[in-house]
Parts: sequence; C-alpha cells; structure tokens
Amino acid sequence: MTPLRDLLETSVESGTVPGAAALVARGDDVEVAGAGEVERESIVRIASITKPITAAAIMILVDEALVSQDDPIARWLPELASPLVVRTPESAIDDVVPATHPITVEDVLTFRAGWGFPSDFSLPAVVELFRKLPVFGPRETPDEWLATLAQVPMLRQPGEAWLYNTCSDVQGVLIARISRQPLPEFFAERIFEPLGMSDTSFHVPSEKLDRLAPYRGPDFAPIDDGLWTEPPIFPSGAGGLVSTLSDWHRFGRMLLADDGALLSLESVRLMTTDHLTQEQRDASTLFLEGAGWGFGGAVAADGRYGWVGGTGTSAHVAPSSGTIGILLTQLQMMGPTPTQFMREFWRYAFGAS
Repeated sequence: MTPLRDLLETSVESGTVPGAAALVARGDDVEVAGAGEVERESIVRIASITKPITAAAIMILVDEALVSQDDPIARWLPELASPLVVRTPESAIDDVVPATHPITVEDVLTFRAGWGFPSDFSLPAVVELFRKLPVFGPRETPDEWLATLAQVPMLRQPGEAWLYNTCSDVQGVLIARISRQPLPEFFAERIFEPLGMSDTSFHVPSEKLDRLAPYRGPDFAPIDDGLWTEPPIFPSGAGGLVSTLSDWHRFGRMLLADDGALLSLESVRLMTTDHLTQEQRDASTLFLEGAGWGFGGAVAADGRYGWVGGTGTSAHVAPSSGTIGILLTQLQMMGPTPTQFMREFWRYAFGAS
C-alpha cells in the first residue's frame, strides 16, 4: 500500500470520513488513491475550489484585452453602478451612505468589492446577504441574482476589506456579460475543452450519475439537495462545479506550466500573488489563518496557492516545488476552518499545515 493510500484508508477506517480520493503530483511523479465512498474516478461536488477556475476565466478576458483590472464593473453590471454601504459594519441595513468610488474588476478579483462574509456573521448587512442570496443553489437567473444583490447594502467600501465568497459569483456574472455567453458555455469552450477537463461541469449528465459520489453531512447522514443533477438556474462561480481528481490536476498543471498556453504568465503570476494588506489579512483570520489572497485562492507564506471547499475538498499548487495536492471528500464541513484530515494531507503533500 502506498503512503497516500494508507493515509486515506486509515482516515476511512477510523471514521474520520466515509470516503476520500487524493492526488499528489511532484513534477511527472503522480500518486493517486481512493478509499471508501470516493474513488479515484469519482465525480464530486468541488464547492469552493471552483473559485480559482472562475478567476482564471476572468484573466482569459484580461489577456484578450476585453477587460482590464482597473475597469469599473458597472460598464457590464449597471445594476451595481451606485451601490450603498452601511455607515459602519454594525449599522442597520437602512443606515447607509453612497460608495465613495466605483467597484473595479480588481476589487472583485481580490474579494474587496464590499459584499461578502467577514468573521462576524451576525452583522445586519451580512444577515441580509445570507437571507436574500443563499450560498448553494440560488433559484434565480444570473440577471435576477444581480438585481437582488444590488438591493443588499455593502458591508465595506470598495477596496477596503477582504470579504469571502460573494465576489466569485459576481465574477461569474461578469464573465457571462463580457463574453456574451452563458457561464457554463464559456467555461466549457475556453477552459475545460482546451485542458481536457472532460468531467468538469455545473451538473452531472445522466450517463455519468453512477460516478457521482454520495454527499454526507457531518454525522454521515446522506444529503439529497437535488443540485448538480441538472443544469442550474444560477451557475455559481463561487462553488457550482463538479469535477474529478484528474480534471483539477489538469487545471493545476496549467498554473504551473509556465508556457502561457491558456493564460499569460503575467495572469498566472497575478492569480498566485497575495494582494492583501497586513490589516486585511489580520481581519480575515477565520478564513485565511494568516495567509494572503490572490485571485480565486489563498496564498500561503511559502507561496502555496489554492483553496478549500465546504463539501470537504482541497486543491493547491506549490510553484516553488512544482507540487500539486488535491483531496476530495464529500463530507460537509462545519465551518470555514480546514479539517484535521486536510491538514494531515497537506503535511503529506507539501510538508505544510
């Protein structure tokens, strides 16, 4: 038994997870294993490790000069041209002031547009955001979703603070508006087909449903949310994809390839570089644990780039060593803090926690 398979088998046998699949690639040396309910070829709900793929889609448009980081997003998203901001983070949702300056594409890429989740989920503007815009499975079209977002006051002024999640969904709508294509079509034509990510999509087609791993809650009870088995009304750039080990590995190899085939070298550099101030990192330790944020993923002190997903997924690349580490479970996380199992995998893959 390989060390990676031993790690997974031990975690399944101990009752840590009902199943897990993992891949560790160090250059051309690739180790793959699966155990329990998640096999090497399983299709899984990857949740927030969708975010780096969405950011890459934006950077394709940047490379083609269809948009620049300095552009105000109102050019394509006029619904967000005149946002209101609560006077202080603790203020009531009707105690608002105008935004001091337009939201830019860079604000959205760096999660500093003004909407999203801080460490305190009880703030009135955050409660309103959760109430009007559910994280999983919005039942609105992208246009309707954006109109709803425009009704929610921002928690912070544009560029002021890092706030989790919402900006990736804004990115998804922005991509569709700029490209004049539905987001699933753009992803398929511009990322999945060129990279050979044949099992990655916003839903699992009927002929592949037998490969969709079971999704379970923290008590291992099955979750039947009805999502991912048919095209979604709102394709979420924040967490809407299903994928496999081999497909996300192909995406990771693109980030490390240094060949400019899909993205320019400058775009990859920008994606994998920390853009936050020390103050912004310090205010976001619940999610980032001291790391920074690039475009679509965290950037650790050692340069490791990637993220985790609420369905128990994790995917990172380490440019300094050329290592890719992907861990896929289908066990719902209890919160934003990475699990001990994830940390054990990171130590195995990267020598990091």
